[in-house]
Amino acid sequence: MRALLVVNPKATATTPRMREVLASALSSEVKLDVAVTQYRGHAIELAAQARVDGLDVVVALGGDGTVNEVVNGLLEDGPNPEGPALAVVPGGNANVFARALGLPNNAVDATSLLIEALAADRRRRIGLGRVDERWFTFCAGLGLDAAVVRRVERKRAKGARATPGLFVRQGITEFFLSSAREPALVLERDGGEPEPLGMALVCNTDPWTFLGPRPVRACPDASFDTGLDLFGVRRLTTVATLRHLRQILARGARPRGRSLLQVHDAGELRLSARVPVPLQVDGDDLGDRTSAVLRSVPDALDVVV
Repeated sequence: MRALLVVNPKATATTPRMREVLASALSSEVKLDVAVTQYRGHAIELAAQARVDGLDVVVALGGDGTVNEVVNGLLEDGPNPEGPALAVVPGGNANVFARALGLPNNAVDATSLLIEALAADRRRRIGLGRVDERWFTFCAGLGLDAAVVRRVERKRAKGARATPGLFVRQGITEFFLSSAREPALVLERDGGEPEPLGMALVCNTDPWTFLGPRPVRACPDASFDTGLDLFGVRRLTTVATLRHLRQILARGARPRGRSLLQVHDAGELRLSARVPVPLQVDGDDLGDRTSAVLRSVPDALDVVV
């Protein structure tokens, strides 16, 4: 079995020595090449070349951004049952995708489990989401959540660590400084009336993200085996927003309320905005958009688990 290990050298939860040990352990099970990313988008290129070269598995060692790039490289020409499978060794702060698959959040434990899965050729076919031309594994958002992601990325560029506290602080800052209190978005879907929304988060699985060990469950019914789910807030009033935040952080989360719009198992969702607003996929800022079409793609990719 031929495999490529794509390593993000800036992964926050691993050290160079640890990455060497993990690569050595994987080499015991597969014929392994190792490539280290050098710039944003490099993992897309590496995974796309692995697909062209006919490799069997591409292993992403990094956070959710690295995983997202590898997925986009593997699916550059669309889903292919004969293409390389994806494997993940979590090396970031949140590791939402890996944890949603049930993988350990520790890189060493996850590598041990991956070696067992490779030996048994144990795979799972999962559905993914797509926003315009970009694939996503667990979430995409237009508006408030994407603006928070942008704030966090700017802080990280200045040297801040991507801790749960950083996300909370930037979320509070964005909420109270943002002027978008009235509905800034419009949701359109087949068979439904256009819905004005203050924010829209689209999930491909549950949970949406993690605050340290705590899952944030905006769309508790979302699954890799169904279509897309939406968590939409009609108006971003302080009372309603705090209530829904408490709901999605609770054990047995079941968000509800008159200001909340929920959609389950959608094949396509169309979002538009009066003015350009931030778009994020899997926690990465993709710039400003005035519209986005989000689609569910069933059985898009094999994952070694």
